[in-house]
Amino acid sequence: MAIKLAISFGLVYIPVSLSAAVKNNDIGFNMIDKNTMSRIKYKKTCVDCNEKEVKNEDIVRGYQYEKDKYVIFTDKDFEKLKTEKDKTISIEQFVDLGEVDPIYFDKSYYVSPNGADKAFNLLMEAMKKQNKAGIAKTVLGSKDTLILLRVSENKMLLNTMFFAEEIVSTPEIKPAKLDKKEVELAETLINQLTSEFNISAFKDDYTERVKAAIKKKISGGQIVAPKEKKSSARVINIMDALKKSLTATKKQKPKAKKAEKQAPKNVEKRASKKLKLAK
Repeated sequence: MAIKLAISFGLVYIPVSLSAAVKNNDIGFNMIDKNTMSRIKYKKTCVDCNEKEVKNEDIVRGYQYEKDKYVIFTDKDFEKLKTEKDKTISIEQFVDLGEVDPIYFDKSYYVSPNGADKAFNLLMEAMKKQNKAGIAKTVLGSKDTLILLRVSENKMLLNTMFFAEEIVSTPEIKPAKLDKKEVELAETLINQLTSEFNISAFKDDYTERVKAAIKKKISGGQIVAPKEKKSSARVINIMDALKKSLTATKKQKPKAKKAEKQAPKNVEKRASKKLKLAK
């Protein structure tokens, strides 16, 4: 279900719709009693009503201000607390996208115009040319939400963000004395493993194996663990580990890339032959 809001920057007001950019691919499993093969249910019960089950429509939110004393809040109460600004994504500043650490990103949404296409495209084009992201705040549901607006491949994306106080402080890392040669080898290994990022190259292999296992179980088969080669003992010495890693990654390089590297040499040979003939 699309969320209807509006983006404002300066005096420009753009009605928009948000739609989820991510879907959940988790496989759903039910909790089962292994003896009776019956499903386990989780009932919502009333503590002071002899554990009587309560229907969803009879459940409300309450804030406990004293022991066993509550004030009730309904959805209408939360809506009344929202100002006009809370219902709008008001861009408070623009920043370079590279300045924002991805640790702050939470959920992702696609943003599409809802009646002001020209103003929306104008904002998107200006942000793309400047490589800027917009930082804003709004209230989603009953929560004040920090937001980042960015442009990617001619699409406007919205990322909800964590506030600074929600991020756990980094564990202390003790500095270590590093050998210059080891650092150089580590850099070489990184360079050897560097290629253009392509998200499509990464697949959820484990989920596919779970799906295959479900089909096998349904047909009466048994799951058999695949036979794997025993991994060689881990190299304790860092220098030896780096050298062995470099050798292993060289062997894994595809043949096509080797051919590309050899191509310039062949061109040079042909060029030198032509020069000799010309003489």
